[in-house]
Amino acid sequence: MPKPPLIFTFYIAAPIEKVWSGFVSKEANQTIFMGADFHVDLEPGGAMTWSGPGKDGRPTRYVTGEVLRAEPPTLLEYKFGMGDGAVMSRVKVTLTQETEAVKVVVTNDAFADDDPAYLQNADGWPRILSRLKTLLETGKTFRPH
Repeated sequence: MPKPPLIFTFYIAAPIEKVWSGFVSKEANQTIFMGADFHVDLEPGGAMTWSGPGKDGRPTRYVTGEVLRAEPPTLLEYKFGMGDGAVMSRVKVTLTQETEAVKVVVTNDAFADDDPAYLQNADGWPRILSRLKTLLETGKTFRPH
């Protein structure tokens, strides 16, 4: 039976270009993901990676992704998985400018039945998105746990 999509809606009091940059910039990703080195190629089929030191100190790939669609500053769609990305799910981020805030809707779906990251993502997305909101609104963020 397919797993239900994870859908998160929240609002960030920042210009839409700044919110877009929060999802795709190396600097914002480094801050949100505790120093992870982030790279993205925003072309369809482009690589998306988060990496850094592993438990043994050697370089490790934390997350592997692939860009499906990017329409700055309103739509980013990609698939991603933990580690080398052997098992992936899909993420769609839509940004809509409202009067004083940007409405952000993140949908994480298309999970494989055996995807071990489902519960981790259900717990992780609210933390990540809250850290991003705090960073964009205040210039600093908080530790995830």
